[in-house]
Amino acid sequence: MPILELVLTALDTLLANKVRAVLTTLGVIIGVLSVILLVSLGEGARLYLSETFAGLGSNLLQVSPGRRETKGFGAPPVGTIHKLTREDELALKRRGYSLDGVTGVVNGGGTIRYQNRRRDTFVLGVGARFDEIRQMRVDQGRFFAEEDIEAHRRFAIVGRTVLSELFGDENPLGRVIKVAEGEFRVIGIMEHKGTTLGFDMDDLVFIPTTTAMDLFAVEGFTSLLVRARDKANIEPALEEITDILRRRHNDLVDFTVISQDDMLATVNSIMSTMSLVLIAIASISLLVGGIGIANIMLVSVRERTREIGVRRAVGAKKRHVLLQFLLESVVISLLGGVIGLALGAAIIFGARLVLPGLPIQLSLNIVLIAVGFSAAVGVLSGVVPAQRASNLDPVEALRYE
Repeated sequence: MPILELVLTALDTLLANKVRAVLTTLGVIIGVLSVILLVSLGEGARLYLSETFAGLGSNLLQVSPGRRETKGFGAPPVGTIHKLTREDELALKRRGYSLDGVTGVVNGGGTIRYQNRRRDTFVLGVGARFDEIRQMRVDQGRFFAEEDIEAHRRFAIVGRTVLSELFGDENPLGRVIKVAEGEFRVIGIMEHKGTTLGFDMDDLVFIPTTTAMDLFAVEGFTSLLVRARDKANIEPALEEITDILRRRHNDLVDFTVISQDDMLATVNSIMSTMSLVLIAIASISLLVGGIGIANIMLVSVRERTREIGVRRAVGAKKRHVLLQFLLESVVISLLGGVIGLALGAAIIFGARLVLPGLPIQLSLNIVLIAVGFSAAVGVLSGVVPAQRASNLDPVEALRYE
């Protein structure tokens, strides 16, 4: 019997028992819907993080004090770890041929005051190339010059959130603010950046790195931010950074260099694991749906015993009966999968309309996963009923009441 005829027969059987068919497919619909929504959220979150990392700047490497990797012979002995200093930054600038920019970063925080207004926020000590390296532009005024860094000048650049909280509609350029009890003159206003990874990039005050080290009484940078000339130079840049700093630190690798690609690869690995976990959780619903299909198909075999006997009596072979019941199970499951897919796509489309920033993404891979899962459930659920139907004795089946 042709496959198309078997499929049409399966559809006729479903139409003859509409209520049973709906209840049977309900488990698969819920399972496929769960898979689509959970995996779409995971995929959307992964794409969001990838775009966020790309927005932080391209071809970036971050150098942090202290050895944080487990390779080699472990961390250097206590007391031998060198801080990342201004001299390290200058050495990388002079000798790093594959580098396109280096800036020290000093993380800090404090109370920012202007007249009778105050705000507790983050204060970043940065170098003259920080705005280019991190793709953060000054909207009004100017960024720091190398002379400001060398002279330890008390200049400040404020983000949009700090601007609105402390100055309102007043122009802050040239005004004096207090940063952690030190007086600073505002020379610039950063452009709006919004929230990145849950952090308000506008709620920041920037000051020169050398001034930040004086203000917070620290001897070294929190980290060094380095940009390679292009994508092809990331590995050479990493080797150059390691070689230059190792020579300056008494032949010790007491620092960690992490590329942007390494950070993104770690994030992708975590998100892939999360997606697999979400698929496993959603698959429980599909398993329940598959059990429902198997139960209904076993009932159907019993109800149609005489029909099976007649078909065998007029020449149908065991494989024809087996294929018929197996196809009926697959059709039921695929029908539930298609309905679940349609519902999932509608929910995702509606969610993106209501919440444009929601990280949820429906891709072809997710569609294929959902359809593949539903087809697999149909096959697995129909094997036992189909085998039972095909193994019925034709004579006994004809006698069945």
